[in-house]
Amino acid sequence: MTWTDGWWAYAFIAIAGWLATDLWRWLGVLAGKRLRDDSEALNWVRAVATALVAAVIAKLILYPTGVLAQSPLWLRVGAVTVGAIAFFLARQKPVAGIATSIAVLAIGLWWLGF
Repeated sequence: MTWTDGWWAYAFIAIAGWLATDLWRWLGVLAGKRLRDDSEALNWVRAVATALVAAVIAKLILYPTGVLAQSPLWLRVGAVTVGAIAFFLARQKPVAGIATSIAVLAIGLWWLGF
């Protein structure tokens, strides 16, 4: 059996994925034109987005999977701490914090022999 025998399954996945996400994108564009930058609705959306990012980072630190699960907790917490310091020292540029965290984690894993 080749992929051309079941092409309809791939087409269905592509169309269903497009419809499921594109509808919400267009609704967001239409609703976003009517929102002010300082509106309560937009403040709520920003708060929820920030909370989701914080939750994902906390999950990666406290309950990692894969190779990251073999690294010690102190290294993961230290990488995030040093990355946060770099973020604020670089005038809140996300790339500085992310790159610093990754570098500290990579150097720590190398130093530990991973």
